Amino acid sequence: MKRLNGIRLPFRKSTDHKPIVPLRTPRKVRIPMLMHKGSPCVPIVGEGDLVTVGQLIGDAAQPDAVPIHASVSGVVSSVSDISLDGQTFVPCIEILADKEQLLSPDCKPVTVTTKEELIDAVRKSGCVGLGGSGDATFQKLSAAESFDLLILNGAECEPFLSADCRLMTESPQDIIAGAELLMKILKIKEVRIGITEDKVTAIKLLSDICSTKKGIDVCPLPAVYPQGAEKVIVFHTCGRIIPDHQTAADQKILVLNVSTCAFIYQYTQTGIPLTEKTVTVSGNAVRKPGNYRVPIGTPVMNLLEAASCDLEAMNLLLNGSVMTGTCIRDLDMPVLRQQNGLTAVKKYKAPQKSPCFRCGKCLRVCPMRLNPMMLEQAYIQQDLRALERLHVSACINCGSCSYICPAHRPLAATNQRAKEILPENREGNAS
Repeated sequence: MKRLNGIRLPFRKSTDHKPIVPLRTPRKVRIPMLMHKGSPCVPIVGEGDLVTVGQLIGDAAQPDAVPIHASVSGVVSSVSDISLDGQTFVPCIEILADKEQLLSPDCKPVTVTTKEELIDAVRKSGCVGLGGSGDATFQKLSAAESFDLLILNGAECEPFLSADCRLMTESPQDIIAGAELLMKILKIKEVRIGITEDKVTAIKLLSDICSTKKGIDVCPLPAVYPQGAEKVIVFHTCGRIIPDHQTAADQKILVLNVSTCAFIYQYTQTGIPLTEKTVTVSGNAVRKPGNYRVPIGTPVMNLLEAASCDLEAMNLLLNGSVMTGTCIRDLDMPVLRQQNGLTAVKKYKAPQKSPCFRCGKCLRVCPMRLNPMMLEQAYIQQDLRALERLHVSACINCGSCSYICPAHRPLAATNQRAKEILPENREGNAS
């Protein structure tokens, strides 16, 4: 089968073989009421209230929200506002931990036998896409009347990140149990687990388990970026093409991150909602890179200290990794539900862009076969018809074009801005 375009990034997986280490409970956590794509939750606790692990603290009042739970036991010290993007403020609940980690009595195993019960349970669990997307998982389960294929995304193709790799290595049985649960309830007959071929141990462990399972197969994939993008992994595991303006669900395909799938199974067994996250801490400013399991809301400073980060040398900290990560400027910022990495970089200097000289490298690496240099020109000219004709909405914002560009043009960022000015997006923003 023909492969989509992409790029081979320098190997930066120094934490693939580092076991997940639970960090000690932080002195305080700050839990924002928006850690998913959708509307913010409404705080239902106030200053002075005692809370336990797994207790509901943020009510999903809007249909596109998912509830938020306490990640530590202790006392609510404040309810204030926080800005995660430097612009929009949302409520944030600060909890001073008592270090006892008392579990809420509401955390009990959950029995699901129908699709409706599954969707309801997944929403109540607070589950979002744990690969970094932040999509509300219950919405993915609701996106099609039926599914004929489940694809589990274990590509984790971003440099430095290895949280999913460690899950596949340490708890492969939870991933398979989650797949079997979804197959049974959603009546899916086929599951494919896409894993890049550099994750040799994970492929072997999951393949050994799947050898006795009917309908579940492991698909080794080239270690090419952006292998983990939804449309890319769909094509490379089953050969189906997801057209522009469509999602995998429109093709009756359910795509979930391996960590999301494992969490769904774990939630049914324990009833403990999404209260902790495994985060890879790496980068050349970190002396002890590793994978750490922390309560959601833990200050990123705690992770940097655990990894012996050289704070004086660090001049760039990314939420995620170098291809799609966003800058973190406040070390007191909390770890979020959808966060899967921290990349600390020293001696970083933003490259100076120069005029495009039409080398065509960006065109050759784009997995969606777009023409980034023509899209950039159309955006500069604010030519909406040209942007639509060039299919800018098909851009998946992987950043391959910007990475490969010898002129250092911000092509991916330009595509994102271009999508925002299209008529359908303007109407959506106005509403």
